[in-house]
This record gives sequence, C-alpha cells and structure tokens, in this order.
Amino acid sequence: MKVSSTTHLIALSLLLSGCAVGPDYHPPESRVTTGNWRDLPSGQPSRPQAAQTQANWWRSFQDPQLDRLIARAISDNLNLQQTVLRIAGAREQLNQARGGFLPSVNGKLGYTYQQLGLKGQLESQGVSARANDIDPALSEALNGLTKPINLYQGSFDAAWELDLWGKVRRQVEMAQAQTQASLEQRNDALVSLEAEVARAYLQLRGAQAIMATLQQQIGIAQQTVALTTSQQQNGLAPQMDVENARAQQSALQAQLPPYEAQARQAMNGLAVLLGQPPGALDSELRATKALPNLPDAVAVGVPSTLARRRPDIRQAEAQLHAATANIGVSVAQLFPSLSLTGQFGLRNTEADSLTNWSSHFYSVGPSLSIPLFQGGRLVSSVKVARAEQANAVLQYLQSVLSALQDVENALVSYRTDQQQLASLTQAVASLQSAFDLANSSYHQGLSTFIDVLSVQRQLAESQQQLARAKVQTSLDLVALYKALGGGWEPYQQLDLPDYSVFGPAPTS
Repeated sequence: MKVSSTTHLIALSLLLSGCAVGPDYHPPESRVTTGNWRDLPSGQPSRPQAAQTQANWWRSFQDPQLDRLIARAISDNLNLQQTVLRIAGAREQLNQARGGFLPSVNGKLGYTYQQLGLKGQLESQGVSARANDIDPALSEALNGLTKPINLYQGSFDAAWELDLWGKVRRQVEMAQAQTQASLEQRNDALVSLEAEVARAYLQLRGAQAIMATLQQQIGIAQQTVALTTSQQQNGLAPQMDVENARAQQSALQAQLPPYEAQARQAMNGLAVLLGQPPGALDSELRATKALPNLPDAVAVGVPSTLARRRPDIRQAEAQLHAATANIGVSVAQLFPSLSLTGQFGLRNTEADSLTNWSSHFYSVGPSLSIPLFQGGRLVSSVKVARAEQANAVLQYLQSVLSALQDVENALVSYRTDQQQLASLTQAVASLQSAFDLANSSYHQGLSTFIDVLSVQRQLAESQQQLARAKVQTSLDLVALYKALGGGWEPYQQLDLPDYSVFGPAPTS
C-alpha cells in the first residue's frame, strides 16, 4: 500500500508539533537578600515590624469616612477604569492569538460575466475551419461556446497553517504575559489611587487641625488685646503693649488663608479621585474632624516577599516574559511554514443549476513556504527581539532595586518624623507651662508684657509645627504602605465601566 506525500507531511507536522523554537521563560533572580529591613526601630509609639502586611492597610487609621472614600474611589475613579479597559483589550488580543491554532474558513458567493477568449484560440489552431468542414452543426456549437457567459459560484475556502515551530504557541504565550502585565498595571494604579485618596484625606484633616490650633491661638490673642486695652485705658499699661498684642493677633489671622486653601484643594482633589467634579464632596467633608491616630504597629513584611507583592515589579516580570516569548516568534519566521488548503463549491452558468451535484468542484493539498531571501529582515527581527529581552531584564532588576529603596526611605522618614513629633510634643508642653506662668506673672505685675508676648509667639509656632509634624508622619505612613505595594489583593474582580454617560455602549 502506497502512502501519499500529503500523509507524510501531516505525520511530520505531528512529530514537530511539540517543538517550539526560542528560549523558554525562567523567572529572573531578584537579588533580594533574606532577612529584615535595615530600619526597624523599637520603642516608638507606632512601630514597624516584620509581620505579614495588611491588604486593606488604610483601615489601620480606624476612620470609617476614609474607608468609605477609598471604596467609592475604587468603584468610580476614571483613571482606574481606563486600566480595566486595557485588560479587556489585552484579553481579546489573547483570544486572537489562540485563533492561530485553528483553520480559517471563508464562504464566497459570486456572479461574473466572463469572456473566456476561446474563439481566438480555436481559430489560431484551425479548429473552427476543420469543424465547419466536418459538420456545420459542430461549427455552430463551437461558436456558442466562444460567446460571453454568466458564471454563478458558491464555495468555501479553508486554510490551516501547521504550528511546526511553535510560532503560534509563542504568540499565545506572549499575549498571556501581556495580559498579565495589563492586570498588574491596573493593580499598580489601584495602589496609587488608594494612597492618593488617603493622602488627600489626611491633608484635609491636617489643614483643619492646624486651623483649629490657629483659631485657638487667635482667641487667646483676642483676650490679650482686650486685657492690654483695658489696662492701657486704666493707665496700667502703655499703648505699645496694645499695638504689640494687635500685631500678634493679625499675624496669627494672616496664617489662616493658606490652610483654608489647602483644605479646599484637598476636598476638590478627593472629588476628582472619586470621579466627580470639584466641590461635589464639600457638604460631607467640610465639617472639621480630628486627624486619625497612627496605629500602634505597622506590618511591613520582609524584603524577600516584596517582589511578589509590588504590582510594578510583577508587571516588569510579565513584560520580561512577553519579550522572551517574542524571541520564539521571530525565530520561527526563519523556518519554512506548512499549510493545508482546501476549497469546495458549486459553479454553473445557470443559477438554477447550482443545486445540481454535477456542478461541484473541490481542491485540497499542502503548500510549503520557504523564506529564501528577505534582505536580512528576519535575522534583524531576531536580534531586535533579543535586545528587547535584555532590556526587559534590566528593567526588572531596576524595578526591584527601586522598590527596595522606596521601602527603606519610607521607613527612615517614618522613624525620624516620629522622633521629631515626640520632641515637638515635649516642646509644646513646656511652652504651654511657660506661657501659663508668664501670663499669671503679668496679671500679678511681676513680669512685663513682652515676656508674655514672646512666649505666646513661641507657643503658637510650636503648636503649628506639631500639627504639621502629625500630618507629615501620617503621610509618611501612607508612603510606606504604598512602597510595600499592598492594597490590590482584595480587588481582583474586574468590572467594565458604565458607558451610559458617554452614549450607547459598544456592542459586538
């Protein structure tokens, strides 16, 4: 029994179907040393410790309004919705790549009016003359065949390129990695969004706290103005004391507008982060609330787990995987490609006769395409793919180093700012005692008004520094949580944005 050449080709393709050219992907070494972070101090009110990180880290502030704002931002932020759409697009590209495993089938239905040019060929061969000599009826039949004809045709065409060298498999692998990179890009945007909402909220509450401190100092200054004015009118104090007291009150009032602007800007920023116009949240945020307290302990994990937790590192690794798979795609183009093609249809000069099985036609067979000369384009494509992979390796390593630096810097800032906060707290307590003593001595006529005014000015400045230090320490904690990369884990369900505000939703 003879075996056809087509059977040989199919058998060969099945033997080669397990072959995929190009390098297989292996995760790179992150060069992260084991052990703990370099700056884990003890004995502070809020202590970083090497424990498992908290996914919903903002809940450590124990502020329900902050929790609600972040939940609304995750649902409605427009920039985050853009990253979700990129994931949807990447997944469709993956479906397109998987389509390369299957044959393509096309249906055709057509009509043509054709002149085949047979008459000239018959005359050049002398067939027409000989037919007329043989039988006039035969000559008339040949003349009928040389006239233009109507040709009706319906057919199906199929083509299937066999994945001999793993080109399609590498394309699918690359598309899967690109989809993962899009997902990690969304996770990174989610982490940044949570941090931005927390920062804006803490800045709002911090500005309100500083304004409350200033209002308290202005109230004391007003009492001082009233006291010095009364004493001046009774001849117990010079006019200079009155003017100095008024100047102190005006100086404190002049410090209010910048913090009022900061509070309004923070409310506007929160509204935009929640996908709303500026001012939309003023009614629910305008009421003054205390700055949230710092947690007693901050779980920061260990450096060895950072690469698995930071979305930007995970995205860089996915991009490296895609670049590695792309090498296989470019290498596969150097090899011959084998395709199986087929066609089946019905063709006749009469439309009514297309249903007649006698009008059918078909063709089937393999085709082999060999790249003989492409001007060096294919080889250059391989070199470009290898260079892109090398660049992706460096980007991954740089992402790891930058992440380690972010965490270490955030730990240093959090520790040193807590130290400053403790010193300022002691300074404010001492200055408050000094002011109380100076004010009492002044009332008893044992000290001058200059002493009271000097201590009052120092106390006001220290109280503002303390309020600003509390805000900065809270912002340092947010920066630390962001550097650790948590906050995306509980939100992996992808919901496409609602297009109703833009018009009809796109359909397939």
